[in-house]
Amino acid sequence: MSPKALVTGTLLTSVLAISGCATSSLLESNNHIITTKQTLSEDQVIAFGRPAQALPKTPNATMVIVGEKNSYVLTQGGTEMISLLSNLTQKNIHVDNDMNFYVPNNDGHFQGEMKLSYAKLKDEFGRSDYQFFLQNNARECTSASDQRIGAQRFCFNVPVKGAIYPQVSNLRLIQSNYRALTKPYTVSFYTQTQQKNTNRHGPNSAQKLVLLPFALAFDVVTFPLQLLDN
Repeated sequence: MSPKALVTGTLLTSVLAISGCATSSLLESNNHIITTKQTLSEDQVIAFGRPAQALPKTPNATMVIVGEKNSYVLTQGGTEMISLLSNLTQKNIHVDNDMNFYVPNNDGHFQGEMKLSYAKLKDEFGRSDYQFFLQNNARECTSASDQRIGAQRFCFNVPVKGAIYPQVSNLRLIQSNYRALTKPYTVSFYTQTQQKNTNRHGPNSAQKLVLLPFALAFDVVTFPLQLLDN
């Protein structure tokens, strides 16, 4: 892919894959109390970016995961993510595809981790690279496959919290200007519920993901890079 194709913040423009009803799975059964995990929503990621303007009641909004359906604004961990995406060589960054966030109260707020890895040939790393890894709490996660080709890999786990907003106002512009990747990146949200083991027909009725009650659509400025498939 040419450098010109790498100036976007897009991950993909594939069609939104969203389940019409929530799915659930049994997590634990103890003393007749059943804990279930319910998937509230799944969305396809379009880009990473920043809000173009300050968001109401969300002063710490620093980064946005732009989805087909909604916008996922990071209020914690966004600064660290921006540092990683801005300072590391883009072609060597790989995003964990399992962006699965917990919504404790289904009130428009979520929490979880963003996971990245960064790999290149071992002899291409310099002193400044290792210093950056130390400053950003990276851990070495070199695989056997990496070793066979003389590469070294470092992993970053960034704790994040955020708020769920409507679809960004300039989504069509973003989609029209940026190229999709062959590998889909999905963001999903789940909650957990507990109930007494008296209903043997299954968990509670399906729930839907709730947005912030004061959330309004906004424009986003995408990062000048494109995250690459491995």
